[in-house]
Amino acid sequence: MPGVFNLSVDEAVREAKDAHALGVPAVILFGLPEKKDDVATGAWADDGIVQQAARAMKREIPELLMIGDVCLCEYMSHGHCGVVKPAVPKSLGAAVANPPVTGTDYEIVNDATLELLARTSVSLARAGIDIIAPSDMMDGRVAAIRKALDAASFENTPILSYAAKFASAFYGPFREAADSAPQFGDRRSYQMDGANLREAMREIALDVEEGADMIMVKPAMPYLDVIAAARDRFDLPIAAYQVSGEYAMIEAAARNNWIDRERVILESLTSIRRAGASIILTYFAKDAARLLA
Repeated sequence: MPGVFNLSVDEAVREAKDAHALGVPAVILFGLPEKKDDVATGAWADDGIVQQAARAMKREIPELLMIGDVCLCEYMSHGHCGVVKPAVPKSLGAAVANPPVTGTDYEIVNDATLELLARTSVSLARAGIDIIAPSDMMDGRVAAIRKALDAASFENTPILSYAAKFASAFYGPFREAADSAPQFGDRRSYQMDGANLREAMREIALDVEEGADMIMVKPAMPYLDVIAAARDRFDLPIAAYQVSGEYAMIEAAARNNWIDRERVILESLTSIRRAGASIILTYFAKDAARLLA
């Protein structure tokens, strides 16, 4: 991903200042911890890397809107978005003691994951994050996070739910950068089938019922029809995430002189906006701000 880097806290603050000076109103923060474990400690620790960056940015750029991505994959040693346990064959029952986790013999423990997601959300809000953005795709996460935020006196902290997050091949560059690819299996058991538009509408409706203030479709350009369908059906702000694979393809083609980079940047973002997104997350934010100035 040319021009995109993992940054220390001080460099992240400098990058955020540059973006804000160009007119970019908001940033979203992802973290890469020094250590990973099976309960994603780095995601919810008060001294976690995102919490440190959020406090520093709030001090230096108080008017900048900060969004906190709430997922556990970057912090889990196995790279999944939730707590993992071995799947014990029914025929063996309790006779199996501590069975190993393998490529197929595992389960994502939904409810135990909700507790960690809620704890992470409260920790981020305490650090100064303005908008909580859960991207894990666990069932019931919006309600659990809303309840936890309200109990911690963050009733006015909005939730931007990754309500329609597809099991996509376009996430590859980000997963490599964040070292968050699953060590076994894949995420198709909890992320969505890219062929199923109706499921996306059901997932969005569930998150809206649970209290989501905004909804996200991810990826963006391969799912413009989903954005358009969501815009027609739901009266909430809709965000779309132009993900790492989308960015990398445009950059690669531009470097080979196959496309006009600046025109394609604006054309790609316009297509997302035309489909119905009022918020766009993109690695081209600074470039777009310069081009639109």
